[in-house]
Amino acid sequence: VIADEIGRGEGANFVIRRDFTADVDADPRVAALAWFRALLEHERGAYWTFAVVTDGHVAVGASPEAHVSAEAGIVTMNPISGTFRHPEGGATVDNLSEFLRSTKETEELFMVVDEELKMMSAVCTDGGRITGPHLKEMSRLTHTEYMLRGSSKLDPRDILRETMFAPTVTGSPMQNACTVITRHETTPRGYYSGVAALFTPRTDAAPGQGTDAVTHDLDAPILIRTAYIENGRLRVPVGATLVRHSDPYGEVSETHGKAAGVLGAIGAIPREVRPAVVILDEDAPAAAPARLADDPAIAALLESRNARLAPFWLNPQEQAGAGPFAGRRALVIDAEDRFTTMLAHQLSHLGLDVSIVPWDAVTDDDIGAAELLVSGPGPGDPLDPSSARMARLREIIARRRAASAPLLTVCLSHQILASELGIDLAPLAQPHQGLQLTVDVFGQPASIGFYNTFTARCASGTTIAGVEIAADPATGDVYALRGTGFASVQGHLESILSRDGMSTLHQLIEWALAPE
Repeated sequence: VIADEIGRGEGANFVIRRDFTADVDADPRVAALAWFRALLEHERGAYWTFAVVTDGHVAVGASPEAHVSAEAGIVTMNPISGTFRHPEGGATVDNLSEFLRSTKETEELFMVVDEELKMMSAVCTDGGRITGPHLKEMSRLTHTEYMLRGSSKLDPRDILRETMFAPTVTGSPMQNACTVITRHETTPRGYYSGVAALFTPRTDAAPGQGTDAVTHDLDAPILIRTAYIENGRLRVPVGATLVRHSDPYGEVSETHGKAAGVLGAIGAIPREVRPAVVILDEDAPAAAPARLADDPAIAALLESRNARLAPFWLNPQEQAGAGPFAGRRALVIDAEDRFTTMLAHQLSHLGLDVSIVPWDAVTDDDIGAAELLVSGPGPGDPLDPSSARMARLREIIARRRAASAPLLTVCLSHQILASELGIDLAPLAQPHQGLQLTVDVFGQPASIGFYNTFTARCASGTTIAGVEIAADPATGDVYALRGTGFASVQGHLESILSRDGMSTLHQLIEWALAPE
């Protein structure tokens, strides 16, 4: 997966499933209730503990992760990633601190936050604000998590539809991750990585989109850490997030840890033995177990992560529309990466009136009429001669340049523009998927998040008539381009990893819209 998928630019991370299977002789209904009780007694930190029994299907689980909820117009998502498997003797401040310092685990969480912010930006008028990070402490594992919250007037059914499926159990970009999953998983997933959606009627009617009223709230946990019985066959599916520096042995070990809570509850492996709580005063309640998250050293390590992130997504956002480009219009081309929804949200906060159109739906008239056209990011090899998407992006970019019409290109589209300008493209020795770099953008140092496997690259001193090139002096990797009526950037200015994303985006749009 790392070599053939991430290494070919198909995405930043992917979750590939493994199944623990067995035969079950017991009555499925009896087994379901017994396992449900065991999970309630022995697992902790679960968001939902549940048992579902229907004709022919049984599902019993303890999911740690809320996918999406909507209550009184407030939408919440809960990206969880980064898994610490408790060693024998349990988690301690020292071994948990070592885990929290892991670059791999930290970047893994940042990537899924980016992916879920794409969804929040699609359903929330304010795009969503990040809070955290927090620890999710369970019986055998500890996870790291963020909370994302925003306001929406959409019907909860539309919110659920727009946020399917969770990147924490598929990968990113999510659309292409599903294609990658079909190449590497040989059997259907069933309900694994789906949701159990509970719609609760409201006693009042909350304001909705247009004239419609929102009549229900939504609570939808992800279906993970769940045992399924069908036709006497038990299946416990689990997955691990594969990123550019994953260790295969560590990822396999992680799947064992994730399955352990359910496997222990059903008796397939020994259950965790918790130390007895000694109560000296028989009338006093048992003390809650100590939380490692309350330790000052752990709290400081968690808080330090946010120093790397974009203030735009950490701070409350004012209503869009009063920015420096108020009254101007932008058309964003979606090249199959929903980073475009985050980008559109930032453009709105700069004052632009924004619409998003898929690459295969945009017309030549749309391309010509746009005041500012933003050609967005996407997966894949920009030089793939068989890709209709790459061919169409080339047409779009060439048409805008031929008309000297304002153009901004991002990531994949930046590479295609560079190629059209005669700059060579090459695969990176190590993919920059979820990597934060401080680079020079036309004399300004900028901390930007990168999600690229390919790069435009030129020799030191390369000049192109009418084009300014911002490139790494050592490698020649091209970080940005600008010329009359256009600007381009390799990094994702909309990412939470782009601390200087908004200021750099403002600078590039100002250049692209500047009169000749």
